[in-house]
Amino acid sequence: MKTRKLRLRSRSFDVGRKTLVMGILNVTPDSFSGDGIYRKPSHAVSNALKMMQEGADIIDVGGESTKPGSDPVSAQEEIRRIMPVINGLVKAGVPVSVDTYKPEVAREALDADVEMVNDVTGLRNEKMAELVSDYKAGIVIMHMNGEPKTMQQNPVYRKGVVKEVRGFFVSRIRAAEQAGIRPENIVIDPGIGFGKTIEHNLDLIRNLSSFKDLKLPILVGPSRKSFIGKVLDLPADQRLEGTIAAVVASVMNGADIIRVHDVRECSRAAKLTDAIVKGAVN
Repeated sequence: MKTRKLRLRSRSFDVGRKTLVMGILNVTPDSFSGDGIYRKPSHAVSNALKMMQEGADIIDVGGESTKPGSDPVSAQEEIRRIMPVINGLVKAGVPVSVDTYKPEVAREALDADVEMVNDVTGLRNEKMAELVSDYKAGIVIMHMNGEPKTMQQNPVYRKGVVKEVRGFFVSRIRAAEQAGIRPENIVIDPGIGFGKTIEHNLDLIRNLSSFKDLKLPILVGPSRKSFIGKVLDLPADQRLEGTIAAVVASVMNGADIIRVHDVRECSRAAKLTDAIVKGAVN
């Protein structure tokens, strides 16, 4: 079984041996899936520790909603929301990723010893690339068509979504490496639900292998997304089965990391899929 190292600040993961699981920890009052935990940081920390017990490899902490139609919040407000939780998780020894596109927020989190930055804007801000390089942190380069406020208003890919997303990755990976970020620190994410129609999302999951020649770990985050709700005609709190199906399809088509809310169920599904696809029984 061919593996490679994903290197973060103080630890590394073997990519390819098994699917890694990133647990979602939203500390926003308006999470689209109703899972925001923001009144008491201790509740968020307890929830993250539970996710680690259920199979998460890293916890992704976010303090700003990026759901379709959402408005941005200030860096100060984002920092206020996330830092008590991040400090608690780091103290407990949990590997933490910070879900932010603001360099000032990322710096606060990196100073608190988070391992990775998950940037939904794919390093559009050059300061973010420089920051990640300086801290030798991991980085998730995600594709998003437009901005959260308007990204779902008739998204169009004239050359085809897979081809355009791949071209975006080639460009942003080059920019990351020019900023000093090492290839072994980079993860790519096609951005399911971020400026994509139902058909775009399904096409990306179906064609994840198109990104394999970039030789970087592929992260997919289908958890409770609206395309599942539209296909199954279900609200966000009833999309577990659809999420599991999307996770299984993603792993079978080349995903190395899954980003999910329902860690126990999705990690079990990924483990069995790994056994089928990779022969990874243990």
